[in-house]
Amino acid sequence: MNKKIVIINGTGGVGKDTFIQQCQEFVEIKNISSVDKVKEAAKILVNWNGEKDEKTRKFLADLKKLSIDYNDAPIQYIKSQADEFNENNTQQIMFIHIREISEIEKVKKLLNAKTLLVTNNRVEDILSNESDANVKKYNYDYYIENNGTIEELKELAKKFVQE
Repeated sequence: MNKKIVIINGTGGVGKDTFIQQCQEFVEIKNISSVDKVKEAAKILVNWNGEKDEKTRKFLADLKKLSIDYNDAPIQYIKSQADEFNENNTQQIMFIHIREISEIEKVKKLLNAKTLLVTNNRVEDILSNESDANVKKYNYDYYIENNGTIEELKELAKKFVQE
């Protein structure tokens, strides 16, 4: 299997992490987010403890935008993680969580990545911040509809990994 870099997206609570866990049943995965460093900064800056309410989602999105405008820090972090992934002999798929369409495009071009949208018809879209509100306004390479059981999601993960 050739190594693949996949940008994964979907609003909060649709099952992105669960999908990735199911993929890990079949291949070794590297899983990062474009907000990893933003979250670290939020812990230091405002003593953020991991909650994901609407106010916090907006704060993290705004802080990420500032870091993009300042020096494109999220892309620098993603690039360094991709370099590590490419040097690793066991990891086959690198998932990168990115919400913003402009950032998805940058990473897709930089790393020759594919894009994936995970949806779940039992979860309402998050519209309280620009990053979450525009998730579905992109033409993704792959779509996973997580509307069934965990066993059905595992089958979708298996098919995805085989592709």
